[in-house]
Amino acid sequence: MLILAIVNGKLNEVVEQAFFAKTETTSEQSPHDPAETTPEISQDEEAAQPDAAEDEFTLSMVPAYAGNAYVDIHDDVPFFLEEELVAESFQEYWPLDELGRCTGAYACIGPDSLPTEAREDISSVVPTGWHSVQYEGIDRDYLYNRCHLIGYQLTGQSANEKNLITGTRYMNVEGMLPFENSVRMYVEGTGNHVLYRVRPYYHGDDLVAAGVLMEAKSIEDPLVQFCAFCYNVQPGIEIDYATGDSAVKKTPDSEDILPIERSFESGEGTTTTRSIWKETASEETVEITYVLNTNTKKFHNPYCESVGDMKDKNKLETTLSREEIIRQGYAPCKRCNP
Repeated sequence: MLILAIVNGKLNEVVEQAFFAKTETTSEQSPHDPAETTPEISQDEEAAQPDAAEDEFTLSMVPAYAGNAYVDIHDDVPFFLEEELVAESFQEYWPLDELGRCTGAYACIGPDSLPTEAREDISSVVPTGWHSVQYEGIDRDYLYNRCHLIGYQLTGQSANEKNLITGTRYMNVEGMLPFENSVRMYVEGTGNHVLYRVRPYYHGDDLVAAGVLMEAKSIEDPLVQFCAFCYNVQPGIEIDYATGDSAVKKTPDSEDILPIERSFESGEGTTTTRSIWKETASEETVEITYVLNTNTKKFHNPYCESVGDMKDKNKLETTLSREEIIRQGYAPCKRCNP
């Protein structure tokens, strides 16, 4: 993919030059019609459509998970039409389906799309299949995050139920976040636009998505392009995608991973069902990663301009919470206000 160098945390020379060449842009709403795309693809529907056109995505194109958080789809070329590639900022969040599931989010991201305020609380949104369940051995313990289809850092959407799905910590951090960070860095650094779309895909009536298809293409230049499927899996954990229930995989490596599932009312073990989606609240911590400057003792959002100015020897990425970092003597950057 053309932004692979950014995803891996290193800007190649071409992108680095563009990163600091800021320009101004304006924001307009675009009347794109999401009805032409149907994210819900059941196994039966796939079997009935073995000869799908090359410009249509189905889950049958996705290989079985083999240890990587995402896989390139369609030769890494997004399924956009040429007439969609217009440098005008807009955001669209498609209607929930009859089961209350998210169906997709679509935007042209420009500098005017990027948020400047801290993210609001999102615990009021309870996406389909949601369980507040913890396992020892998972980053921050919680199996599920409220995953933004389009990350907050790109469009500033907080508690938008059309933009939040039940996603594993692994998919959120290892699969989606590197792509989101790279697009933020590119837009912030160049002033250009990126056409961006994320669609969850489900098997039949499953409440939890099998994964998400992430597509992006820069408008003014060819520097950003990807089409990747991020797997909604968690290594070591088995997930019932129909309900969101989960359990430790019975392997020798999973012996020390223990489930802790909590009731929102009593603290006793329970299962969150569809009947109480809208009545439950979250116990999860906010999923944010930071970049530390070990020389200045400042910490930054990953997309902060100051990160690009750091020397590699002073740069340290972390998944610690904001409070934990401050306790270690670091102060928040005044530029990005993490």
